Amino acid sequence: MLSAPALMLAVFLGLWVGPVSLDLGAAFESGSTDAAVLWQLRFPRVLLAGLCGALLALTGAATQTLFRNPLADPSLIGVSAGAALATISVVVLGGSLFAGSALLSTVGLPLVSFGGGVLATLLVTRMAAQYRGISMTALLLIGLAINAIAGAIIGVLKYVADAQALRDASFWMMGRFSEANWWQVVLLMLILLVSLWLLKRRAAAMNLWLLGREEAQLLGVDVAALRWLLIITASVGVGVVVAFAGLIGFVGLMVPHLVRLWSGPDNRLLLPQSALVGAVLMVLADALSRALISPSELPVGILTALAGGPFFLLLIHLRYREAGNA
Repeated sequence: MLSAPALMLAVFLGLWVGPVSLDLGAAFESGSTDAAVLWQLRFPRVLLAGLCGALLALTGAATQTLFRNPLADPSLIGVSAGAALATISVVVLGGSLFAGSALLSTVGLPLVSFGGGVLATLLVTRMAAQYRGISMTALLLIGLAINAIAGAIIGVLKYVADAQALRDASFWMMGRFSEANWWQVVLLMLILLVSLWLLKRRAAAMNLWLLGREEAQLLGVDVAALRWLLIITASVGVGVVVAFAGLIGFVGLMVPHLVRLWSGPDNRLLLPQSALVGAVLMVLADALSRALISPSELPVGILTALAGGPFFLLLIHLRYREAGNA
């Protein structure tokens, strides 16, 4: 498969694209400016972008399996909205506290964001569980309601924010990798490996789930455990990405759908291929965001939205055109 070589090429491109031109020889000399730029700034940034793209695509594939719908997205279960609300609340209401401590700014804010995403997902699933276990329709509708409520509160917070807090909140919500560091890379790597391992172990059961709830139960699938696995994996994966990189949309929607074009719906192939293609897409998007208006950079969330919005409309058009012709 070409995904792995494509990822290597994308990483190489991401390392050398930027406002500062690197000298290949000097980049490997200890103590040089080029080495500092490469190993302290660009390398963790490229790796963070790739890991975020892989996690978003992996959780997107899991969510589409959960809803048995290729148009589903992890944000439907409220994790992105919860993480965004928690982060914007801290930036607007407690920004001075976090700004005064490097430790709180580096570790505290991502933890708040992650906690907000997980709490929102727990709220959605708790409410949905009141309807005969976990109803997929209830999960979807409650998630949409939580997204709307969180969006409204975020709007109020941005309205009362001062100029600096409003600027920080706005840039964070557009997605960025400019604050990448090695501990974030290590943590995301661990979460990605564990998530991929857990989902791969249940890939056969996920394939049976695609046949329908009753059919999967008759074939021996523990439906309740599988649904919780998919929900928790999506919540943790998206929550940690939002915590470190802000809101980056449409990756979880686009990538699994594209991968199905050559791998089919078999989750044994779909899950790892989605992770690889998601990493390639995000590394290239980050490199493009730095190249388009260098020496400034365009928020990567804008690029994914520009690509994902038309892609989503095309999916809807093709899906309902096929339904109309049936």
